[in-house]
Amino acid sequence: MPSLLALAERAGRAALHARGLRSRSVPTSAGTLHAYDGAGHGALPTMVVLHGLGAAATPFGPVLTRLQRHARRVVAIELPGHGFSATPPASLGATELLGAMREALDAVLDEPAVVCGNSLGGAVALRYALDRPERVRGLVLTSPAGAPLSDDELATLRSGFDLGTDADARAFMGRLYHRRPWFGPIVAGEVRALMHRPVIRDLLASARADDAPTPAELAALCPPTLLWWGRSERLLPPSGLAYLRAHLPAHAIVEEPEGVGHCPHIDDPARLAERIVAFARGLED
Repeated sequence: MPSLLALAERAGRAALHARGLRSRSVPTSAGTLHAYDGAGHGALPTMVVLHGLGAAATPFGPVLTRLQRHARRVVAIELPGHGFSATPPASLGATELLGAMREALDAVLDEPAVVCGNSLGGAVALRYALDRPERVRGLVLTSPAGAPLSDDELATLRSGFDLGTDADARAFMGRLYHRRPWFGPIVAGEVRALMHRPVIRDLLASARADDAPTPAELAALCPPTLLWWGRSERLLPPSGLAYLRAHLPAHAIVEEPEGVGHCPHIDDPARLAERIVAFARGLED
């Protein structure tokens, strides 16, 4: 019998399909990736959403459908081995992940886009903006991973994904959101199993401080940038925000909204979508 998370994924996919966000397959060096892709109803540039480690695009559904009202096109690409994307044919490290996502974004984008990334998706979005500035009209980062961490910080982050019991899984979900989710006890066992999948363990094991953008790279970041780091952030250390605040260029907007944690698309999807739309409108001025 499919798990509750799998059933929720399928229901979410059906709902997005009904809104015109169809599924498409994108071949990459890390396997075929699944993406939602659909026409919007507005005049703002194409908007791309990238999810985080262990997550998927479907939970961004409430954000995607709100963005669809204002953008010409909306796209959400799922990381290798996540959501409905294929399992990578080999061990997946940071280099392979970034390469595959760069290939996918290059393949699907037909105009400079507003690229939005959460957590690991934020690290991917930031690297893409550095590598392909001409393809990024604007950059939105929500609690992005990718800042250099000390050995102790990296060990603490990794240990946070070591979910040995359902209680560990519930505590983990408590760190992800502004408030502990009501569904935590129901899916705790499935979340624990999810975080032990090889693709997730490989990505955690491969994380290195020297993978992070350097201060010089951040200072040279061209696209207009919005950084959202919720005041209820409890997964990533405060040093990540401090590093980005210190080294992002002067044009970057840094905001610390109340009432959201590591996953603002779950905590307050309407407010996040409204902020992205306002940011995109500012690009047109």
